[in-house]
Amino acid sequence: MKFLALERELTHDPDAFQPYLRAEAERAWALYQTGVLRECYFRADQHTAVLILECADTAEAHEILASLPLVSAGLIAFDVLPLTPYTGFARLFERG
Repeated sequence: MKFLALERELTHDPDAFQPYLRAEAERAWALYQTGVLRECYFRADQHTAVLILECADTAEAHEILASLPLVSAGLIAFDVLPLTPYTGFARLFERG
């Protein structure tokens, strides 16, 4: 199942993030290599992450996100939104 994860910063002190940034990138790369992290972006309007995850359920998505160093350090959190395929195209084929 796909999940959209939107980062929320829990602190606005940029110096607090610095010690964790390399480890964060390494963990994100490891998750990408396993296929759990499918896509990774920064928002254009603010410097927060937007992730697409492939997980069995919401609990697994939260567990994966908790493994990120910035989450573990209490500097960021994620809002996790479950996604399903868009079914609106079916209206193109309805009769009547």
